[in-house]
Amino acid sequence: MDIPNRLKELHDILKVEDKKARIQEIKTQMDEPNFWLDEKSSTSFARELKRLEDEVKEYDDLADLIAVASVDEAAAFIPELEKLEKQTLFSGKYDSYDAIINFFAGAGGVDAQDWTEMLVRMYLRFAEKNNLKTNLIDESRGGEAGIKSATIEFAGDNAYGKLRGESGVHRLVRQSPFNAKSLRQTSFALAQVMPKVEREAGFEINDKDLRIDVYRSGGKGGQSVNTTDSAVRITHLPTGIVVTCQNERSQLQNKETALTVLRSRLAQLMIDQHKERLEELKGNFSSPEWGNQIRSYVLHPYKLVKDHRTEYESTDPDKVLSGEINDFIEAELKMGAQSGK
Repeated sequence: MDIPNRLKELHDILKVEDKKARIQEIKTQMDEPNFWLDEKSSTSFARELKRLEDEVKEYDDLADLIAVASVDEAAAFIPELEKLEKQTLFSGKYDSYDAIINFFAGAGGVDAQDWTEMLVRMYLRFAEKNNLKTNLIDESRGGEAGIKSATIEFAGDNAYGKLRGESGVHRLVRQSPFNAKSLRQTSFALAQVMPKVEREAGFEINDKDLRIDVYRSGGKGGQSVNTTDSAVRITHLPTGIVVTCQNERSQLQNKETALTVLRSRLAQLMIDQHKERLEELKGNFSSPEWGNQIRSYVLHPYKLVKDHRTEYESTDPDKVLSGEINDFIEAELKMGAQSGK
């Protein structure tokens, strides 16, 4: 396909005109006298506006350059065109949102808890390498080593779009450091990736569907964990989803953060079950055990990381575990685009 046709197709896929209309809609809302009174809402709109303006400007600038270039000159803009074409991989409803990942140790005892901590570290390093900010929301440490569970927020451009394909069970095979004979051990950890959903129209949770419990924070949950009765546990009764938060400074902050995590989990459940309304949801969760793994990390008797969906492989697990997972993410995104997901 020649460059002008590729550019036209890109214009349609990126929905440039829709984005321009949305920009004007947000600017109109910002002109309302009470717009800035709600800090969370106004900040969210301002961030959306900047993202849309940047995306439209990037397309328009490239289109203007190609329009006045000769055929030979236009070829020089192919790398910029390919960069924009990659943006079409992030066309999902929530792809531009920040992400929240719940990590859970699965089958494998202490080894699984240690593996869960390794997995958390892998994503934190991925975030550092890709300009994503992270925030620890909740953490439960293992008694001997590792992490039983953790909840971490990832903030940045297309954070959910980049990480959504990482949701599932991750399997580790290695010589166990936790037994004297260093026997080969298989461990599992579950990563649940969700879009971070703030308060927004059409996504209201009924208070009568919630049970809220307050308890004393305990264990290592990051720096400055409260020792007062400020930790919050919220149960969504229709689905049985339970979320906790103990890392904020006050009970009110913990409650607000827990509600954000709950909205995020419900949004992901709606995506997974192809539901349009909250009241249609029923609990349906993956189990961190055999048969559900999306990726295997083998450290012994050979070295290999293999994604079981895309068949993409790496023979350098040390590099992968240090956060170099972009190739796995891109392979999954391309597979999803080809299958229409």
